[in-house]
Amino acid sequence: MKPVITDDILYIGADDTTIDLFESQYPVPEGVSYNSYLILDDKVTVMDTVDARGTDTWLSNLKEGLNGKSVDYLVISHLEPDHAANIGRLAQMYPDMKLIGNAKTFSMLPQFFHQDYKDRQIVVKEGDTISLGKHTLQFFMAPMVHWPEVMVTYEQSAKILFSADGFGKFGALCNDDPEDWACEARRYYFNIVGKYGTSVQALLKKASGLDISMICPLHGPVLKENLGYYIDLYDTWSSYRAEKSGVVIAYASIHGNTAAAAKKLAEMVEAKGEKVELCDVSRTMVSELIESAFEYDRMILAAATYDGGIFSPMEDFINHLKAKAFQNRKIGFMENGSWGPMAAKKMKEELETMKNLTFVEPVVTIRSSMSDNDIPQMEALAAAICEK
Repeated sequence: MKPVITDDILYIGADDTTIDLFESQYPVPEGVSYNSYLILDDKVTVMDTVDARGTDTWLSNLKEGLNGKSVDYLVISHLEPDHAANIGRLAQMYPDMKLIGNAKTFSMLPQFFHQDYKDRQIVVKEGDTISLGKHTLQFFMAPMVHWPEVMVTYEQSAKILFSADGFGKFGALCNDDPEDWACEARRYYFNIVGKYGTSVQALLKKASGLDISMICPLHGPVLKENLGYYIDLYDTWSSYRAEKSGVVIAYASIHGNTAAAAKKLAEMVEAKGEKVELCDVSRTMVSELIESAFEYDRMILAAATYDGGIFSPMEDFINHLKAKAFQNRKIGFMENGSWGPMAAKKMKEELETMKNLTFVEPVVTIRSSMSDNDIPQMEALAAAICEK
């Protein structure tokens, strides 16, 4: 069922339930939505197009919504192909339609469509408004949330923020669980936008000056109620503050011995009254690992030594943490090695390049498999990670 916006602002987007990997890297078992909106007014306006995978559904919804009318304006919030794939098609269908974007939009547009539509451009800048009749659109630049040309649009009469990728969420709308927005929104945020917290903070500051009654993102459900909840989460996430108190124990084990030690360590931490999320790095999709790392305030990395370095699934996870600007957390280490344990040293070297991380002692070293001799050091690490 399509979201209801208002009598004259319609949802015309499309669900994609057959996609396996969003951006060819993030598993989306519940699919994804490509959101597009139609404003019926003196100047009929489309707010973004959709991915090529959703073209047929989108065109059908657009035709139904227009009911014989033509399109005057297309607002381009973001040029990534999952939102912009049909710009050329729409421009061809409606040759008198004007394209609304900012200077960066139009400098990048020819890279995708090999024409600039120069005679059809309406270039807007920060705070500019365009009247459609009853509706007035106001534009706010949101560079690097998460591309440089991104802008958001505020519709003044209905008090709607068209938020581009902001407040987006994995999951097709037909599979949406309104009681659990945060889970897939969090995974979406930290993997898609998370590197650009400073830019998100700047956008939130602009949004704080607007009277917003509804948020219409380019992915996921339209948000109508309890907007403070969503905005507060975005403030927490983009400030790199932990959302919850707890310890992620992420382990990368080759033959199971590091896994056994990590599970024992998790029991020790839980016995101290802490929430523990135990993650097998080799078998958990990295986008979920990133989500967990940012969700909680502490983490222990446990890895086998491999070729004199870090077992590769853990190394890949750490590289992703670095790419997403991981910071402001308390970190402990446990390593395993049969003749030359090096994983902890190498992991710490990588994390020392990140911001505001606090490392706790002791570093636990397992020699091949956990023994009774390792228990005191493991207990000490559990105590140190739990110390507030």
